[in-house]
Amino acid sequence: MNNYPYVITVSSEKGGVGKTTLATNLAVYLKALREELPVAIFSFDNHFTVDKMFGFPGQPLTGSVEDLLTGVPLKELLHIGQFGVEYIPSSGHLNDLKGGIRSAMLLARLFAQSELSGVLIVDTRPELDILTQNALYAADRVIIPIKDMPSMENCKNIFDLFEQKGMNRKSLSLIPCLIDSRVKFDGLFKDQKSLLKGYAVNRGFRCYDNFIPKSPKVDSLNTNPDGRVYPILTNARGTEVHTQFAQFARTVMVEYLDTTEPRSLLYQQWLLTEDRRKRDEFEMRLSGLKSHCLLCGESFSREGAVSRAFYFEASDGGACGHLDERCFVGLLLSTIHNLDQEFSDDDPTWTMFKNATSDALYALSPQDNGSEKSIDIYRFSLNGELLTRKSYPLRAQPEEPLNREANRLHSLVLETLADQEGVLRDAFLFIHPVNAEKPEAILAEEQYRRFNRLKQLVAEQLADHE
Repeated sequence: MNNYPYVITVSSEKGGVGKTTLATNLAVYLKALREELPVAIFSFDNHFTVDKMFGFPGQPLTGSVEDLLTGVPLKELLHIGQFGVEYIPSSGHLNDLKGGIRSAMLLARLFAQSELSGVLIVDTRPELDILTQNALYAADRVIIPIKDMPSMENCKNIFDLFEQKGMNRKSLSLIPCLIDSRVKFDGLFKDQKSLLKGYAVNRGFRCYDNFIPKSPKVDSLNTNPDGRVYPILTNARGTEVHTQFAQFARTVMVEYLDTTEPRSLLYQQWLLTEDRRKRDEFEMRLSGLKSHCLLCGESFSREGAVSRAFYFEASDGGACGHLDERCFVGLLLSTIHNLDQEFSDDDPTWTMFKNATSDALYALSPQDNGSEKSIDIYRFSLNGELLTRKSYPLRAQPEEPLNREANRLHSLVLETLADQEGVLRDAFLFIHPVNAEKPEAILAEEQYRRFNRLKQLVAEQLADHE
């Protein structure tokens, strides 16, 4: 488990259930149980309780939880705090940041690459937003405090989320919190603790045997003239809440020691496997590329001879490769605009059409009505919106033998969309502009996934026009 943290997330959609009190004091008790164990904590909530408990007066602070979410390594943000607990300073600007977070696995990746050991506790805000989801998915143990029936009802949403995402619900545990021991009932359940635990077990929820009692003493530790938050361990010894916290911390410590492979380690192993898979698939896609431009025949291995500015792929995967910029733009000028002539690089007409071509997608779809073959050339925006569609004859022997572009169009279609016997397959050729300096980048995982989404969108629109 070295350099891979055991992550505990404390979460509840309902406020006022003692969530932050539980998280902060658990950190102190765990550190007290095993002094050499690294214990760290941070909070997504904006009440700065973590800072008030663990920060030293006048301590210079650099970075915050906000920086963690924007990619600053976790270890660079940790500050040595009181009681030997490390902490990341809180932030009041997370609402502005969370709208840009799309992945619920961001924290899992950050923890896996943190090189942190020991226990890391994450305190969440009272809502099931993207930040809370990140903290839930990254956790080895999720502790859900419940103090009444409404908080019991709310915790069902966390269980449902794990069910929907195929996550292991065994990592979720409830604990009765802020229990008033003076309240007694007649019947099977004698007090609030046994009532809540009974309901939890009846609904299939795992529940700790421990509970955290409500205590005026604890309330005073959070509200005082010093403006600080004091831990129960050092300021409420001899109380029932101290006894329960000590027992609860020992239970959590056993869970930590029994975990040989924390989730952060497993996620790092998965990341390495994914990286290998992506590299292998990228190399496989590279190996299938044509080694030359199908329009001019020039080899791409010749330095500076051709510019790979467009990537093409048959919709059925039968052929793929790059096209030279001058070749493809020239083909479109001749075919669509009847400008069958050579242009210099600084010619305004050439510049205008070159720029227009690099801002569009193209689909070449052969048609056969029985009497004559033709080719439909579709032009789309980079978002896949259909802009134009034109149809042109597709003849093996053009009526104008000197029409070089007509021959090249026919040759391109045959080389990419015909079988070994020269019969055109039921497919179309999809052409996408690329960065000429890194043309192979379109075959990388994310870009190739976007390319395929666009190809599918184009295929659906072509089907509508048949």
